[in-house]
Formats: sequence, C-alpha cells, structure tokens
Amino acid sequence: MNPLTNRFNKQVEKIAVSLIRQFDERVSGIDDILKLTLGEPDFNTPEHIKEAGEKAIQNNFSHYSGMAGLPDVRMAATAFLKQKYGLDYDATKEVLVTVGVTEAISATLLAILEAGDKVLLPAPIYPGYEPVITLAGAKAVYMDTTDNGFVLSPEKLAATLEAEGSAVKAVILNYPSNPTGVTYNRQEVQALAEVLRNYPVFVISDEVYSELSYEEEHVSIAEFLPEQTILLNGLSKSHAMTGWRIGFIFAPAILTAEIIKVHQYLVTAASTISQKAAVEALVQGIEDGAKMGEEYRVRRDFVYDKLKKLGFEVAKPSGAFYLFAKIPAGQIQDSMAFCVDLAEKNQLALIPGIAFGQAGEGYVRISYAASREALAEAMKRLEAYLKNN
Repeated sequence: MNPLTNRFNKQVEKIAVSLIRQFDERVSGIDDILKLTLGEPDFNTPEHIKEAGEKAIQNNFSHYSGMAGLPDVRMAATAFLKQKYGLDYDATKEVLVTVGVTEAISATLLAILEAGDKVLLPAPIYPGYEPVITLAGAKAVYMDTTDNGFVLSPEKLAATLEAEGSAVKAVILNYPSNPTGVTYNRQEVQALAEVLRNYPVFVISDEVYSELSYEEEHVSIAEFLPEQTILLNGLSKSHAMTGWRIGFIFAPAILTAEIIKVHQYLVTAASTISQKAAVEALVQGIEDGAKMGEEYRVRRDFVYDKLKKLGFEVAKPSGAFYLFAKIPAGQIQDSMAFCVDLAEKNQLALIPGIAFGQAGEGYVRISYAASREALAEAMKRLEAYLKNN
C-alpha cells in the first residue's frame, strides 16, 4: 500500500463521486443505450454567442481578468437580473463571475462554513451541495418535501430551524429544482422569506434554472431577503453553455468581499474568452432561454402524459427539464436496482432517485433534455420493460 494513502484530508474519505456520475458511467458501455441521465441541454450554444467567443479569441482576450470578472460582464449580469427579476446589484461590488455555478457553490460554502455548522436542505435535492458541506467540516440536515409535492413549507422550515438551533449557519434553496422540476410561486417564496428573516442564517439560493420556468415568472428570494441572500446563477442551462463554465454570485458587498477570497484561491478568475461570450448571451441573447423553454415545455407535456399512463406518480414540473417519478407498485422499488435492470434489459438509462438523497428512494429522475424522437423511443422502451417485469 502507498504510505500516502492514509494521509489525505479525513473529510475527503467521507465523500465520493456522485451516484449520478457513477451510474452514468456504469451504463454507458451498454450497446444501444438511450440515456436520459445528465442535466445538460441538448441544444447547441446559439450562433451569435459562439461568434462572440471567436471574436474574443481573435482580439486576444486570452489574459487574466480581474478576480471578480470583467467589468462589462458584471454590468451585463446585473442589468439582466434587473430586467428579468427586478433585482438591484452593484456591478462593481456585489457580483462575482465564477467557473460555473459549481464553483460558485464551493466558493460560497467554503467561505461561510466552519466545523460543527449545520446547513438545511430541502430533499430530494441536487447532490452537489453535501460533499462541499462535508469538506468544510459542517453537516447537512435534510427536510423531506415528498409529502408536500416537493415544495418546502414554511412550517417545516420553521420547525427545523427551531429544532436544529444556533448551529444552523445556512439554508440552501434550489428552484426550479433539480431533480423534480418543481418551483415556488411568489406567495411560497415570500412565505419562506418571512420565516428566514427571523434567523441569522445565510440563504444560498441556487437559481440556475430560473430562465426555464414554464408556468409563471421566476421569483427570486433575493427580492424579499436581499441582506441575507447569496444568489447563484449562470448560463449553462439558460443559454446551453455548460462547457463555457460561466456562473455568477450576487450578494451584498460585505459578503462578496469575503467570498472573493475563496474564489481567488480556487480559480483566480473565470475564462476571459468565456466572459466575453457571456456578455453577448446576457445582452443580445437575453431571450435565448425563453426560446429553448418553449421546446422543453412540449417535451415535458409529452413525457408527463406518457408516465401517467404507465402508472407513475409524478409531480408535473413547472421548470428545469426533469421529471421525478415514483416507481409504480409491483416493480422493483430499490431505485438503483430498478434503473440497472431497466438499462440492462431495455437499454434505457434513467437516474436512480437515491442519487438525490434518502428522500428520493423509490423514484427515478428523467431528463427530457433530449430530442422528441429520443423521448418517444425512450417511452416505448420504458413501456416494454414495465410490461415484461
């Protein structure tokens, strides 16, 4: 054994590669596998944005930007939030450009958490938060939302805050939600804000799917709790720019001044070329997300109707591009075993609900970020599997 094996940070031993990635790699070698697994738009980055990136290369924007990001992209980002959601941020002091929302999550959590802190998360939830919480020596506390249509109620939030006491340092919200696609309307957001304003906790609101809200306009909790909220957003989902790696942190200046220290030592700064493309996306492409959302809505309706006919219990999503469906009675109820069996027998890959925490057991996540033809074929394979098993 390598003598260095036991000399890693002990917190690293407590985390692992996400079950989403583990499962995707496990089934990728199956012949003719049809995957509705990863949360990535199937659209290409719009041409005008790609052209802006090419122009940045030709104009030699190949040097470091400042740590917080280029002034023009920060100005464009604040203007975008103002026009879309009525939020006011100072582009010079209250915005950081990050390497995707993933880095925004890490920089934020590592900046605020200490050993022994607790972080509240509604469950089921995207699995990218808890490992960073663990690395910081803190603890994730889950609030099961399965009994309320995957919506965190103010009553459950208040009860958990009281029960967990002063050790609670932060609450993380993610809406529209990965994995459920469920989001919060204005009244629900305001009700959560009324609870949270009574506690000295950070509110980390991951709103990366905000532009993919189908039923109502997205409402940010930062509208009601500007002093407590650390708002995370980015261009990966709204503009099909996952590989460009551009995210944003919006927060009061006193908070960004601390978070930027961690951000600097994690990445120095985001890609300058990507930032130039981001300006084009935020300004000229301000409605690009809406165009994609129209197609996602059609796909959502198709898959939702098929799942209901096949006996799945599923909350109709109002955003993002996922459905979170309860495995029908009579089928394998262990979500990992169900998904492995489905992949091996009928060449269809869905993500096991257990990947999103214990509250997700017994469910599967289906990504409809795929062509209509692929979704139609997927539903045929799923129906065939259910009939034969």
